Amino acid sequence: MAKKKLNVGLVGYGFMGKTHSNAFLQAPRFFDTPYQPVLKAVCARSAEKAKGFADTWGYESVETDWRKLIERKDIDVIDIASPNNTHAEIAIAAAEAGKWVLCEKPLARTAEEGKPMWDAVKKAGVPNMVWYNYRRVPAVVLLKQLLDEGRFGRIFHYRSQFLQDWTISEDLPQGGQALWRLDSAVSGSGVTGDLLAHNIDMAMWLNGQIVDVTAMTETFIKERMHNETGKKQPVTIDDAAAFLGHFENGSMALFESTRYARGHKALFTLEINGEKASARWDLHDLHRLEFFDHRDEGRLRGWKSIHITDGDHPYMKNWWVPGLQIGYEHTFIHQVADFLIAAGEGKSAEPTFEDGLRCDYVTDAVLKSAKSRQWESALPPKE
Repeated sequence: MAKKKLNVGLVGYGFMGKTHSNAFLQAPRFFDTPYQPVLKAVCARSAEKAKGFADTWGYESVETDWRKLIERKDIDVIDIASPNNTHAEIAIAAAEAGKWVLCEKPLARTAEEGKPMWDAVKKAGVPNMVWYNYRRVPAVVLLKQLLDEGRFGRIFHYRSQFLQDWTISEDLPQGGQALWRLDSAVSGSGVTGDLLAHNIDMAMWLNGQIVDVTAMTETFIKERMHNETGKKQPVTIDDAAAFLGHFENGSMALFESTRYARGHKALFTLEINGEKASARWDLHDLHRLEFFDHRDEGRLRGWKSIHITDGDHPYMKNWWVPGLQIGYEHTFIHQVADFLIAAGEGKSAEPTFEDGLRCDYVTDAVLKSAKSRQWESALPPKE
């Protein structure tokens, strides 16, 4: 049976635009999806650059105004891969126009900005999803399955890090097209919204709601030249963030993110400790899950390294023969496949905009606690 065509309108053509475009192309080739994505249009302020991107990835047309993209009758899905300060306006308009909406993480710069986005897609009843792609790493999905099966028993600890080193140089400017993540007016925050949000989303998916936090942040270089003004301006993002917290299940949380860890490009790790078992995972070795089961025979008890490539591991039956690994780009392909399958059933694949909003409440609490130097609630307000 021929798959129904689903016309995609992409906003943004940077790094995330590439990962999303590749995922739309590959998902129906490896997964049995009810829809066939069609790369219909890419939208960016520069027509020339958008045209170059369209030619590379096979988009049929180009727009320079996202409003015109949303108005087009031949667009079914709006995929937002543009800077954080654009997410809310585009997503709300797309939902109101009845378009399906995918949005890069974080959902918004703040939970206050993100709440109308969730309200809009909920009111419109359209499929929606936030691109927290690391949920789709097969090793992490296996960990989720083991947790849901009760193999860990009561959970005591969850700890996670995301370490980079690319902003250490004092000569690095802030703002503009390539470095908007260093401009809080565009990004909303620094490592808290960019890196720590990944850790938080994954933690709450695996271990439940974070209820409160006590945090600290630091900005190591206080002034940088701004690309748009050419002048030195105060740096208002956080270069590093760390927090302690409690999960709703009573376990303790320990999180850290920084762009000032020399030698680390993208060290994303997690470890979870329960009464019966523990597990740890490292993005640099993403196809492996380290697992310890205290119920093993004493003389053979120890950490085991599970190579996630067999057909009975999550997603892997759709790829190569056992022993052959997959990588970063496959997490986006998995996410598109799940989105299309869920949409075919009239549902949204997680993480939804609601999940993204819950993450935004936690990152807001981290930033608030760093200023107040007090414990702050990370829970969404009661309606």
